[in-house]
Amino acid sequence: MTATRIAVRGDSPYDVVVGTGVLGELPGLIGAGARTVAVIHPASLPEISRPVCGVLEAAGYEVVALPVPDGEQAKSVHVAAELWSALGRYGVTRSDAVVGVGGGATTDLAGFVAATWLRGVQVVQVPTTLLAMVDAAVGGKTGINTPEGKNLVGSFHPPKGVLCDLATLVSVPREDYVAGLAEIIKGGFIADPVILQLIEDDPAGACTPEGGHTRELIERKVQVKADVVGADLRESGLREILNYGHTLAHAIERVEDYRIRHGEAVAIGLVYAAELSRLDGRVGSEIVDRTRSILTSVGLPTAYRREAWPALRDHMRIDKKSRGATLRFVVLDGLARPSRLEDPAEELLEAAYHEVAR
Repeated sequence: MTATRIAVRGDSPYDVVVGTGVLGELPGLIGAGARTVAVIHPASLPEISRPVCGVLEAAGYEVVALPVPDGEQAKSVHVAAELWSALGRYGVTRSDAVVGVGGGATTDLAGFVAATWLRGVQVVQVPTTLLAMVDAAVGGKTGINTPEGKNLVGSFHPPKGVLCDLATLVSVPREDYVAGLAEIIKGGFIADPVILQLIEDDPAGACTPEGGHTRELIERKVQVKADVVGADLRESGLREILNYGHTLAHAIERVEDYRIRHGEAVAIGLVYAAELSRLDGRVGSEIVDRTRSILTSVGLPTAYRREAWPALRDHMRIDKKSRGATLRFVVLDGLARPSRLEDPAEELLEAAYHEVAR
């Protein structure tokens, strides 16, 4: 099957290449002039980096493999500093390239390191999980975590290209694959309701990379993100809609010390955002019911611990979408009609959480 190329427009345009067995497209995504390519990948999964390194070496590049810790543990200033030192030792210049291979944490880290090394070198992302393909690797937002919160240190640094080889999804553990569906479902509620219909038609198929609608679901969600970030790279307006469900999700991740999967936290956050929308009089109960129904049908959580509210509320105070002391939420005014809720009353926030914790 041929590759699909989804264009991300804007000041720094690039393509997201989607297909099965398309790793050979990788050298063509690297800009002219590069001689050395640093491949950043999870240390526990060297098998996912070997084919990437092989393709690049065959294309004539000098390849340096740089393993990093798994998951969110990689997204620290300590790991970033080690990578900066490695890039210096191997003589990576401004015309060279970084390639991020792995899940969303790895692509976030690789993008941040590329953005900050020599004030910016090119990066190509090769996401290997569903979550990274449909969200983290697309859009140019890079970041690392601090003890105070997730992705609070970062930059906007569009990649030179993104390569989504669907063949890599076959080896993704089922729980991780299903967690990635939360971001796809989010895209259905904020922009493309066809996504929701496809999952409702075959929830079991949606839970596996061999599903009949897998490629269409991925391409539709990538297109949603491409349309948004192409119009608003730096999250000055439209791009904020991609944070639907994420204010509570990031707080949950912090309370759980990142031991919960991002997609699982997002699923709970989607229910919370839908309840906020309902309680603020913007939507009816059908949006909330449909949110819970779709998430439940694929095995994602829809509730969280009641006693966690005080800690969650504290963490939301430093959410990236806040402006000064004003907390901002992305909510819905209807299906595929995202909006903003600014400085909501504490009673509203707590009432919505009561529905999530019931």
